Amino acid sequence: MASTKEYLDFILGQLSNLEEITYRAMMKEYILYYRGKIVGGIYDDRLLVKPVETAIRYMTKVRYELPYDGAKEMLLVDEVGNQEFLEGLFQVMYDELPNPKKKK
Repeated sequence: MASTKEYLDFILGQLSNLEEITYRAMMKEYILYYRGKIVGGIYDDRLLVKPVETAIRYMTKVRYELPYDGAKEMLLVDEVGNQEFLEGLFQVMYDELPNPKKKK
């Protein structure tokens, strides 16, 4: 199953108050970036984020899921309908996310 453009548009709308939210399509799924750092992605119409400590502490319910077979577990974000929560999640995660790798 692949993610829909409609779900991506919904998530982007929920994050519209944040600056520098971008995405990249990859194999019918979407990788999400916040200020240049990978936060997570949309897989099978599920928002999954990197399992960093700040995200785990911020979320009210922590559930790990695989984005696809053979991948590392990520955190499922259930509260996608709560714009304030979603924006706050991305903001608290930012400092803990790894910097993008330098292109050669």
